[in-house]
Amino acid sequence: MTFDDALFNWLQIHIVAEDRPDDRAALDTRDFFAQILSEDHGVASLHISATDATMVHVKYERNGRSKLQMYPREAAEQLLVDIRSNPKYN
Repeated sequence: MTFDDALFNWLQIHIVAEDRPDDRAALDTRDFFAQILSEDHGVASLHISATDATMVHVKYERNGRSKLQMYPREAAEQLLVDIRSNPKYN
């Protein structure tokens, strides 16, 4: 899995897991992507550092350097929106 795909997937499921702390599948999936980022891509200290009206800011360390990646908030929250709109998951 590419770094960009793993980071975006982690972000989306992290948002879901934060909103649904009792959802074991979401928590396990978040941990799965964090493990991929750590083991395959050398990422450490991964977290959302800020969310504003339009962007979500993800900070992490990679290759000994602090990095910041920003994603459109609407795209980052889309998985949560989809889950909330499906009665099967509520």
